[in-house]
Amino acid sequence: MTQAPELAISQWFNTDTPLTLAQLRGRVVVLHAFQMLCPGCVQGGIPQAQRIANLFSPDKVAVIGLHTVFEHHDAMTPVALKAFLHEYRITFPVGVDVPGECTPIPQTMAAYGMQGTPTLILIDRAGRIRKHGFGAEDDLRVGADIALLTAEPASA
Repeated sequence: MTQAPELAISQWFNTDTPLTLAQLRGRVVVLHAFQMLCPGCVQGGIPQAQRIANLFSPDKVAVIGLHTVFEHHDAMTPVALKAFLHEYRITFPVGVDVPGECTPIPQTMAAYGMQGTPTLILIDRAGRIRKHGFGAEDDLRVGADIALLTAEPASA
C-alpha cells in the first residue's frame, strides 16, 4: 500500500481553513477528482461524492473534491467553479489543483498518477491509498469499500 501524497491546492471552497491529509488522519478520505466540463463528473462522480458526504459521518469520512483542470483552462476558472459549486449545491470541501509547471497536468493529478476525470481515490485512516478508480464507480461498491475502511483500526 502506498502512502497518499499531500494535496497541492491553490484555493479552497466550502471550508474556512485549508485541509491537509495529515490533519485528516484517523478518518477515511474520499478524494474525488473532477472538472466542471466533464460529463461523467457532472452526471455521476460529483453527485456520488455528495451522496457519500451526506451519508457518512464527517468524523469518520472526509469527502474532498479536487478540481483538477488539464484542459479548457480559460473556461474553468475559480470564479466559474464557485458558481458551479453553488448551482449544483456541492457542500463538501473542494480544492483547486495547482497547475503543472511545465505540463498541462496539475500537480496533485500527476502525484497520484490520475488518468483523467472522474477519478475516485479512497485513503484509509492511516493515510494509505486503498482504491484508485477512474471513470464511473458503482454506488453500492464504493459504499461497501468505505464502510470496510471505517471498520479497520487506524493503524492497520
